Amino acid sequence: MKLKSHLALSTIATTSTIVIVVTTAIFFLLQNIYHDGLRARGIELGKVIVHNDQVIEAVKDSNQGKPTSLNHYIESLRAQTGASFIVVVNKQAYRLSHPNPARVGKHFVGDDIYRALNSGVSYSTVAKGSLGSAIRNFVPVISNGEVIGAVCIGYLSDKSFAIMLAQYGHIGLMIAIVYLIAISMTIVLFWKMKRTFLDYEPEYIVNQFHEHELILNSIRDAIIAVDNKLNVTTMNNSAVNLFSLSTVGHSQQLYKPLATFSTSLAHMVLEANSRFHQGEFSVGNLCYRANVYPLQSQNQHTGYVVVFFPNLDHSQMERELLYLKNYAELLRHKTHEYSNKLNTLSGMLQLEHTQEAIAFIQQETDHYQSVINAIVRTVHNPAVAGLLLAKFNKASDMHVNFVLDTDTTLDDYGKTVSDKLVTIIGNLVDNALFAAWENRTQQTPNVQLYLSDRSQHVIIEVQDSGVGVPESINERIIEYGVSTKQDEEQHGVGLYLVNQLVDYFSGTLDWERTEENTTLFMIYLDKNKLMQYD
Repeated sequence: MKLKSHLALSTIATTSTIVIVVTTAIFFLLQNIYHDGLRARGIELGKVIVHNDQVIEAVKDSNQGKPTSLNHYIESLRAQTGASFIVVVNKQAYRLSHPNPARVGKHFVGDDIYRALNSGVSYSTVAKGSLGSAIRNFVPVISNGEVIGAVCIGYLSDKSFAIMLAQYGHIGLMIAIVYLIAISMTIVLFWKMKRTFLDYEPEYIVNQFHEHELILNSIRDAIIAVDNKLNVTTMNNSAVNLFSLSTVGHSQQLYKPLATFSTSLAHMVLEANSRFHQGEFSVGNLCYRANVYPLQSQNQHTGYVVVFFPNLDHSQMERELLYLKNYAELLRHKTHEYSNKLNTLSGMLQLEHTQEAIAFIQQETDHYQSVINAIVRTVHNPAVAGLLLAKFNKASDMHVNFVLDTDTTLDDYGKTVSDKLVTIIGNLVDNALFAAWENRTQQTPNVQLYLSDRSQHVIIEVQDSGVGVPESINERIIEYGVSTKQDEEQHGVGLYLVNQLVDYFSGTLDWERTEENTTLFMIYLDKNKLMQYD
């Protein structure tokens, strides 16, 4: 079923349901009000009649067996009041009046008369008599404190239904107006949908959206769309990877200012001034070339699409290649080192120097075993524990003394929180190891890590013996691409990622130079906020 048909049927069904429910409620409400009015009117009329001297005398004469001629008088009253019938009975419930003169003198039909004759109370009932079903109102005739007869004033149900049916003409007009409004709203909605969705079905639009998203993410160039206020509305995977947002979460970065990711790129888009524009900007140590395309919708400017890609010359590509070659050479060196150790161990065992082999293994494992015991005893988060063990190995290779505070404690959290804690701690420790190693000629390279979640906060403190953050970049150290490292390798991502994740958890990040000439980075995360992501 097409969306239009579905909406039309839904609108008609909803309107009909509302009309039926409301009409039924009005019907019962009017019926109750009308019947209550007939009962009140009948009782009041009966009280007037029973005080009529002519009625009282006729009832007395009837009780004494004398003939009466009350019917003509009562019928004249009935004609003036609109009642269906007014029946006066004596003490024995014999009629003294009736719309049909042939029934005068006969016994009243229905046992509901005896309550008025015996108890002397006024009341109303719904019962069937000689004229049919009716609302019957009974009032006793009392003389000198004694009940001598009763008056029954009735309104036939058929007559009352006919009167109410005449009122339903107004209700029918109201129902017609409701349906007319519903049909008009449906037509307006169809027109609006056709104009907005170009007469396409929602399934087609969703498929087109997914197709365009796949195409956008398959493009290797980075693409970002922004609105008139330069807030990011769309970002493909290449742009996400360029700004290292995959850890933080792609969707978390949408509708943030473009300047959050690159101030120079935001300035370039502003320079476009609703026209196609080309230019260059930098992110960290890398230079990019960008094409800025204005977006137009119904002759109105709605934003920009920015397509950018690395603007590398031959020397930059050579440096990137050299870095990769050096990294591969380092891996080969480590492989060769461990191969020599395994060969040494194999030779000892073949020469049956068992004790020397055990001592050799013990020498290699004692340090790692103490480290593992310290981590297992204090850190109960498997992901963070594995990270710390890897960082101890890295520190050992760099000849940096890496110490885990003995007061450290960290519980286990869900995968989402643990992954982000690994990113935060890993980047801080990497920066600290590099800073301590770079300043090794001035101070013994040391890095100290403290973790705690005993209170309402998760505390992360990393202290290193490096030279600290230069004053020139102290205020910009957490911006993307800003780094204290001076080599040709791309840096300036670690602290940027840490700051993004700290904001993600609504935490705080601070750093200071201590009296011991060390640099201390401190992070405080709200534990309750972390629990929400488990």
